[in-house]
Amino acid sequence: MKNRKIVRTPVAIALLSLAALVLRPGVAPASEINQAESTKLAPGWELPGLDGDTLRSANFKGKVVVLDFWATWCPPCRAEIPDFIALQKKYAAQGLAVVGVSVDSSSLKTVKAFAQEMGINYPVLLADDKTVAAFGGIEVLPTTFIIDRTGRIVKQHLGYTAPTVVEDEIKKLLGP
Repeated sequence: MKNRKIVRTPVAIALLSLAALVLRPGVAPASEINQAESTKLAPGWELPGLDGDTLRSANFKGKVVVLDFWATWCPPCRAEIPDFIALQKKYAAQGLAVVGVSVDSSSLKTVKAFAQEMGINYPVLLADDKTVAAFGGIEVLPTTFIIDRTGRIVKQHLGYTAPTVVEDEIKKLLGP
């Protein structure tokens, strides 16, 4: 994106993200503030992937979606990625789709190299201002939305969230 309004104050977001990592669940109980519940219909989106192809929210119709807004420079984001890789591997056959949305202002090449280095096994898309605004603005990284099979946001997590918390939520949505 040329005019990056998403990350107006990178230092503030970095500090909030670092605080979220330090105070992450697993060390301390998950905060209810970190787990806002909702039943709002998720906004539709259309974003370019690292391979140049465009993906749309409609591509994931009928799936449980973990939609994660993150950045390569964000320590808590980096900490969550291996957990999302494991969840994608474990539950993809049951209808889970993890989707990463990079809000990086760095180049496509940088994000692509990072995704390869981390071994990300799910789609990584490049955020735009319209999509970020549709999801209420992204002020904390990572920000993760759990979306049910009907397209409703059932949880929103701000900052690092323990993998067991996310796994418990998606297992309920995936069903038996």
